[in-house]
Amino acid sequence: MARDPWAYRDVAVESFIDPRSGALKIRPMAGQAYATSMRVQCARTLRDPDLYPAGTRFLVRAKLTDRQGGAPYLYAHHGDAVKVLAGRELASFLDEYRRRRI
Repeated sequence: MARDPWAYRDVAVESFIDPRSGALKIRPMAGQAYATSMRVQCARTLRDPDLYPAGTRFLVRAKLTDRQGGAPYLYAHHGDAVKVLAGRELASFLDEYRRRRI
């Protein structure tokens, strides 16, 4: 089955250390349409602390989905390009995101 490119949107995400497991996880950044508590399924390399320390911010193409009626989560295909966002790039993306929503 082919992927629907219209379902995917640019989403700013960040890595963080899960207090319960101590593992590095990914969550959406605040200021977007997604809750920061929402789970993000993405490539394992983004969760590798040797490559990207906790607090690294990324721009990914993701879609909102669920698995047979489960809790909704964001899915980013593991083969898609990922961009590491610096401070100004992140602020610019979030500002543009807010302007598009009005």
